[in-house]
Amino acid sequence: MAALRGRFARPVHAPNTPLNKLTYALHFDAGRFARYLRDYAEARGVLRTEAHVRQVAVRGADGFVDSLTLETGEKVGADLFIDCSGFQGLLIEGALHTGYEDWSRWLPCDRALIVHSERSAAPNPYTLVTARDAGWQWQIPLQHRDGNGYIYSGEFSEDDAARALLLRHLSGRALSEPVALRFQPGRRRAAWNRNVVALGLAAGFLEPLEATSIHLIQRGIAMLLRFFPDRDFAAADIDRYNRVLESDFNTVRDFLLLHYSQTERVGPFWQHCRDIPLTGSLREKLELFRSHGRILREEAELFPVLSWLSVMVGQNIIPRRYDPLVDGLDSRRIQSRLEELRSSVKTSVEAMPSHWDFIGKGACGQVSPTPSAGPWHPPAVPG
Repeated sequence: MAALRGRFARPVHAPNTPLNKLTYALHFDAGRFARYLRDYAEARGVLRTEAHVRQVAVRGADGFVDSLTLETGEKVGADLFIDCSGFQGLLIEGALHTGYEDWSRWLPCDRALIVHSERSAAPNPYTLVTARDAGWQWQIPLQHRDGNGYIYSGEFSEDDAARALLLRHLSGRALSEPVALRFQPGRRRAAWNRNVVALGLAAGFLEPLEATSIHLIQRGIAMLLRFFPDRDFAAADIDRYNRVLESDFNTVRDFLLLHYSQTERVGPFWQHCRDIPLTGSLREKLELFRSHGRILREEAELFPVLSWLSVMVGQNIIPRRYDPLVDGLDSRRIQSRLEELRSSVKTSVEAMPSHWDFIGKGACGQVSPTPSAGPWHPPAVPG
């Protein structure tokens, strides 16, 4: 309701109200975010050398990466290497030949066009995703511009037609020519191989329909810290790390596949999507929901129950029966509670500032739990 009304607030301590456990995500400029992290690291002693890698030396005894020779002639040795070299996987694939699982049979899009545009209105508090003839288009509002892109299948659209479609549906003037990308959806067979850990595109790529790329990077970093090696590189730690990352990638793949395979849209591309064979794990999740409306999550799974529910019900997947335990509840109390929730949500949303006011007046602002508490005023923000 807050998104539909163009309002936003951070969660506040307001027990027994929806304001207590608000959830939200962030829109930010990925390039600026990367620069911020770089500056943060270098200020704390990280040494940065920028140069192309000319040669990778692998030890014959155990197959570990020993050193990198840069184009400057400098040789860089290390005990542990983090491969962030993008799709090519310079170390994880180029040197160690880890292997790549191609998921094109489940995820049909293999091309992207990306362009920035002028912001034409106050930014919406959500990402706008719109289905198109051969894929989908996104619009991500920022304070200084909009981010736009078109993810599509080269089998169902010519590149020129895709470019024209994207530019035609921008809400503001394009700030540059669209950047074209091609990719193969999937993941590396092992994100951690010997003394190399792959992060980002080097570990795999799943299209950004659910904006999971940065999450998977953060997840990989968190797991590396949990299983940080000594010079012996215990196999049990590496195996566990790989199982966790494999599970994370598989879950995202299934959630994306749910969007495509259960669509009711018409057209050649969307018919192809309906014919995509399901993974066993997604088939199980769908059958559990169709039988009694059950949605089961694995421990530490990224997507909450409400995300699965929204996509399934949004695509007209309705359970055949309800959970039989519901028969033990008082239907009048249920109805009364639902009415209380509806009223509470309405009251809470009315108390929120507009999304644009929240951003403009300070992201540390708080919201009054009830409209009668007076107008909303954010506290002063240092700096």
